[in-house]
Amino acid sequence: MSVSPLAWYALAVIVVTLLMIDFIGHARKPHPPSMREATGWTLGYISLAVVYGLAVWASAGTTYAGQFYAGWLTEWSLSVDNLFVFILILSAFRVPREFQQKALLLGIATALILRLFFILLGATLVQHFSWVFYIFGAFLVYTAIKQVLDARGGEESEEDPTAYVDNSVTRFVRHLLPTTDGFVGNKLVHRHAGRTMITPLLIVVIALGTADLMFAFDSIPAIFGLTSEPFLVFSATAFSLLGLRQLFFLIDGLLSRLVYLPYGLAVILGFIGLKLINHALHENTLPFIADGRSITFVPEPSTEFSLGLIVVTLLLVAVTSLIHTRRPG
Repeated sequence: MSVSPLAWYALAVIVVTLLMIDFIGHARKPHPPSMREATGWTLGYISLAVVYGLAVWASAGTTYAGQFYAGWLTEWSLSVDNLFVFILILSAFRVPREFQQKALLLGIATALILRLFFILLGATLVQHFSWVFYIFGAFLVYTAIKQVLDARGGEESEEDPTAYVDNSVTRFVRHLLPTTDGFVGNKLVHRHAGRTMITPLLIVVIALGTADLMFAFDSIPAIFGLTSEPFLVFSATAFSLLGLRQLFFLIDGLLSRLVYLPYGLAVILGFIGLKLINHALHENTLPFIADGRSITFVPEPSTEFSLGLIVVTLLLVAVTSLIHTRRPG
């Protein structure tokens, strides 16, 4: 896929425009969004992603469009898992409901910038060192197994294994800079009596951005397992994260009902991990594996198969979770 600088500029304009619309239209006037508002904006962002995929289809063909859709759905499903942590962070810092939109928007913008660096680094590694697919694949398989073990452990334990723990970055910021005792409206920085201080809202933004970065360690390798094009990887990441804020308010009270989500994510991550390892074997150059020869006896799954597996898995997660939570007793 040949991507011109103009395409990158266009994507940057789209991302910045959507962030500005969000900020000017919502976060600038703090308010807890209604269910109708959150639903409308969530459907709007999904529609934008669909239209973007059609534009990729028209300009680059069905294969790359399928790769975008598969990457977007994978990132979107993994982002739903992020929402659990976002809820815990906002609860731990006791962020007022009307300020949560601004915190989420700025946290997501921070995450997009950090993820862009990760994607460019990953693209460089993939381009020059094909053996990195072994590492990506093994890590995703490990993550898939951990998803299942954590889910089963959570079922058997009365403790909350996902309880938020303040990370080292936010602790460092709090110790390094003077912080106000409480929220000062929706300000990030407050000046009082000639002294400039940061507010807890800024610490929340940092916590959200750095927490999301932890998720990037498995989501970005997962998308690289579906497409090696950094333009499509960032496109899928951007469209999934941009709609995450409204999705948060839409399913805030429904996340506890997605009881089988960890198992669905384990299937997706495990499949992509094995797909990456298989691709690494096809491109093998490591002398201690088959004397550096490629191993091709297992065909690589097509983009259509990968996309279909992701869609079916997510549908099964939603249906079985709803059936389970509606079951009496």
